[in-house]
Amino acid sequence: MSRWFLPILAVVCVGFVTYQVMGTHQELPDLEPLVTPARAPYPHVVAASGLVEPVSESIAVGSPLPGVVEEVAVSEGQRVAAGDLLFRLDDRELRAQLLVREADLAQSRSQLERVESRPRPEEIPPSEAKVRRAEAQLEAEVDLYARRERLSSSRAVSDQELVSSRQAAAAAREALAEAKASHQLLLAGSWGPDKDVARAQVKQAEALVEQTKTDLARLEVRAPIAGDILKADVRRGEYVSALHGQSLIVIGDLNHLRVRVTIDEQDLPRFRPGRPGRGFVRGDADVPLELAFVRVEPFVQPKRSLNRDAAERVDTRVLEVLYALPPGAQRVFVGQQLDVFIETDTSIHADTAERQLTRK
Repeated sequence: MSRWFLPILAVVCVGFVTYQVMGTHQELPDLEPLVTPARAPYPHVVAASGLVEPVSESIAVGSPLPGVVEEVAVSEGQRVAAGDLLFRLDDRELRAQLLVREADLAQSRSQLERVESRPRPEEIPPSEAKVRRAEAQLEAEVDLYARRERLSSSRAVSDQELVSSRQAAAAAREALAEAKASHQLLLAGSWGPDKDVARAQVKQAEALVEQTKTDLARLEVRAPIAGDILKADVRRGEYVSALHGQSLIVIGDLNHLRVRVTIDEQDLPRFRPGRPGRGFVRGDADVPLELAFVRVEPFVQPKRSLNRDAAERVDTRVLEVLYALPPGAQRVFVGQQLDVFIETDTSIHADTAERQLTRK
C-alpha cells in the first residue's frame, strides 16, 4: 500500500484541480462599446486626426509691458471688433513720466528759440553805445598824446608822462577794436553749431515724449481682429509680465471654423490634395461632418508632444492640412478633436498592388 499511496494521491489531486478549474471557468459575454467608433465612409481612405480652430486661428494675446491690471473689459464668449479694449494696465507711473518729459521738451524749445532769436533788438543799442564810447575815449587819448608830444620839446612834459599818454592811446585803440568786434558778433547772431545742438536737444526731447506716449498706448491692449473671446485668463489687480509665450486672452473668429488635420508621413503617398473628407466628433459617430479642402501647409514637421516633457523624443512627422467646416454644421467647439477620413483615388491602390506584385 505504501508503494501505491503517492500515485493515487497525485491522481486525486489532479482530478480535484481539474474539477475546480472547469467549474469556475465561465465564458464572458460580448460587451458593447460605450461609444461606437467612427467607421470609414469611403472604400479607400486616409485616416487622420483633426483639431477644430477658428478661421483666423487662435490668437494668444499677451501683455507688451509688465504691470498691474487696472481694468478687464471683456469676458469669455464676448464678440469684439478690431481695436476694442481687452484690458488695461496701471498707467500712473508713465503719466508722471510724461509730464516730466513734456516739461523738458518745453525747456528745450525755449532754449532753441532763444538761440535762434539772437540778437535781441534791445541788445543792439547798448552795444552801439559801447562802440561810440570807445571811439570817444580813443579820440580823447589821441588828442592828449598829441598835445603832450608838442610840449615835450620845451621840457614842459616829462618823458614818463609822454610814454603813459602814448600807451593810453594804444589801449583806447584796442578797446575800440574790441567794442566793434563784440558788436559785429552780436549782430551775427548765434553760432551755427549752437543752433544744431539746440535743435538736436529738441528732437531728443520730442522723441522721449513720443516714446512715453507709445508706452501709454501699449498699456491698453486691444483686439488685433474682430472675433470672439475664447479664453480670458487675466483678472483686475493681477501682476502680469511681458514674458514671451504668456497667453492672457485668446481670441478667434468663430463665424467660420476649420479643421487642422494632421496626416502621418507614412500615409502621405496615398494622400492627394483637393480630395474631400468627412469628420466625426468623438462620441458621435452617426453624424458626419462634410469637410471642404482649403490648403496644405507644405512643411512636414515633427508631431507635437502630448506631455510637454523636455526629455520626450518625437520621431513621427506629420503634414498639416486645413479643411473648412460647412456653415451651420453640428455644434463643435474650438479645440475639439475629430476623427477625419480623407477619400483617396482607387488608382493609387491599384498602382500600389501592382508594384507589390512586381516586387514579388
